[in-house]
Amino acid sequence: MKPAPGGNYVSDLAHTSVTWRIGHFGLSRYTARFARADAKLAWNPDKPEGSTLAVAIDPASVRTDFPFPGKEDFDRKIATAPELLASEPIRFVSRRIEKTGEKTGRVTGDLTFRGRTQPFTLDVVYNGSMEKHPHDGTPKIGFSAKGSVKRSEWGMDFAIPALDDAVEVIVETEFMPAPK
Repeated sequence: MKPAPGGNYVSDLAHTSVTWRIGHFGLSRYTARFARADAKLAWNPDKPEGSTLAVAIDPASVRTDFPFPGKEDFDRKIATAPELLASEPIRFVSRRIEKTGEKTGRVTGDLTFRGRTQPFTLDVVYNGSMEKHPHDGTPKIGFSAKGSVKRSEWGMDFAIPALDDAVEVIVETEFMPAPK
């Protein structure tokens, strides 16, 4: 099977998830996700280090599956509360992409969260690509990634230590050609 060609790609929202986990009172790793993560990838398959990535996440798309939505709109509270996401856009722009192995790499860039911008790194696995996906005949590229942020570094120290300071970010994504 031929790989996807270089070019401009966007995240396939039906096959993209940005999940986050946080320690909850030392009892579990509470898990939630963002349902809207729009990414743009300028892909260079011959030299992945020459690729670029930009991601925009809508904080209002947070989904917690909190079990009592009739009692409290927990998703809205997390998205809008000043001590939580504060309705601020979440953005990531790559500054450096490096290969660390045959199918692994590291993407370092600027993460803007709660109005502050700081360095952020994702460890990435290149899952593969195909020139023609069997369902729609278009090129597709797939990645998995993980990173971690400390909430306190973004002024989000609400409920530490009951809720861990470190938040694990897990990304699963497929990219498709950008519309022309």
